[in-house]
Amino acid sequence: MKRILFFLLLIFTQLFGAQIIRKYSNEFLNIGAGARGLAMGGAVVSNQDDVYSPMWNPAGLIKIDRDWQMAAMHAEYFESIAKYDYIAYAKPLDYGNGVFAISLVRLGVDNILNTTQLIDAEGNIDYDKISSFSTADYAGLFSYAFHPNGNQKLDIGATAKVVYRNVGKFASGYGFGFDLGAIYHTDKDLNIGVMLRDATSTVNFWTINQQELSTVVNGEEFNPAPTDKMEITMPKLNVGVSKTYEFSRDLKLLPEAGINVDFAKTAALVSTDFASITPYLGGELIFQDMIFVRLGFNRFQSITDIENLKRKVSFQPSAGIGIRYKGLTLDYAITNSGVGGSNFYSNFFSLKLDMFGFRN
Repeated sequence: MKRILFFLLLIFTQLFGAQIIRKYSNEFLNIGAGARGLAMGGAVVSNQDDVYSPMWNPAGLIKIDRDWQMAAMHAEYFESIAKYDYIAYAKPLDYGNGVFAISLVRLGVDNILNTTQLIDAEGNIDYDKISSFSTADYAGLFSYAFHPNGNQKLDIGATAKVVYRNVGKFASGYGFGFDLGAIYHTDKDLNIGVMLRDATSTVNFWTINQQELSTVVNGEEFNPAPTDKMEITMPKLNVGVSKTYEFSRDLKLLPEAGINVDFAKTAALVSTDFASITPYLGGELIFQDMIFVRLGFNRFQSITDIENLKRKVSFQPSAGIGIRYKGLTLDYAITNSGVGGSNFYSNFFSLKLDMFGFRN
């Protein structure tokens, strides 16, 4: 056992000592999935309890206690330049042994102009050499949730991630990592959720096609291959607290507030060399468990105005609606990039099928 621990320690020492930690590696897995969570600004760490849970907190899967659920989502960013898709399936295991889910994620950009061969070795321009390529990030998520020792107040979940990233003919990479999550239900009906993304760090190994990437003009090489062929995604921590307020038999409100912690220096409101912290807030108004109205605020940042050089706070607002009929739920969300008052909006549509809702 001591030898195994020493071996693991040696591996992590070598990894973190290589100066290949990326602040924004595998960011497509931090977008989230499901228009409900996106409309609420990610304020679902302690209350997402369906097949979309693996992207927010895998512990929430344990609320799926009968039949099975499927979900699908499609979104387009920046006037359809980038396309984001999610599909998932979740099912309780026999004899109350937890819930298992598998999810597939893709974020891709197509028809990117390839100008690496635009100029030949003598410096001549040939527009016929321009071609196009696509870049895409893929991930397979394998999640499991359970009640430890049968404790109904505590939900525990874990997700194993397998990542494949492709940049046309130029490069491709494989990665793997783990997420851990927990939700605790207090006696005062509070839900406290904790999600640790990339708990052991997520490692990506890259293969570079130098022949396709490199360009030599007048004896000088451009686009040299990166020297680091491996990157590490550091852990991120999400903590949220939520509670349901019932105004009447037909009307309820479910708000959540929390913080996102990046273990790196970013433009967050609270930022140090060790960690950066930004708050989030969101809520859901529920009518007859059939109609849902949502609002959220996330990604608070301290930025500098390029015109007057003054510091100001930027954030990403979001909103959305949802409708449920028996076991079918259709959700819509709209979000703003929140960067300097950007006018770029993204639209998300998601669909969930719950077989128990049809059979009940």
